Amino acid sequence: MQRASRLKRELSLLTTEPPPGITCWQNEDQLDDLRAQILGGADTPYEKGIFNLEIVVPERYPFEPPKIRFLTPIYHPNIDSAGRICLDVLKLPPKGAWRPSLNISTLLTSIQLLMAEPNPDDPLMADISSEYKYNKQLFLLNAKEWTEKYASQ
Repeated sequence: MQRASRLKRELSLLTTEPPPGITCWQNEDQLDDLRAQILGGADTPYEKGIFNLEIVVPERYPFEPPKIRFLTPIYHPNIDSAGRICLDVLKLPPKGAWRPSLNISTLLTSIQLLMAEPNPDDPLMADISSEYKYNKQLFLLNAKEWTEKYASQ
């Protein structure tokens, strides 16, 4: 019960006051199956890209973080080819930083920040991470190409 009312409140806030560059909605009429779009930030290789994400809200939400993954392919050291995201707020402690006080809006904003500022020291994609660290121009070129190929509307 608590989960449903909290999700309804969060979704209505995401509709009326969405974070800049982020939209989120229910997939069909499933309250626990959401979709989101994040616009690639200006001055990043993802600029002008529109990235689709899937959000699956667990039964125990907010005591357990939602499962979020990219549906749009993205060239990024912290996001793998299946769209899984390596980000501490998406995991429960002790390894993660999820807290029930966080919400879907905060998570999407954190993902947007991660897109703008990858964390090459905690990669899911080792090859992209070393490219980011040691050949940033090539990384930027590849990320831009992927954005044009997969995230352009």
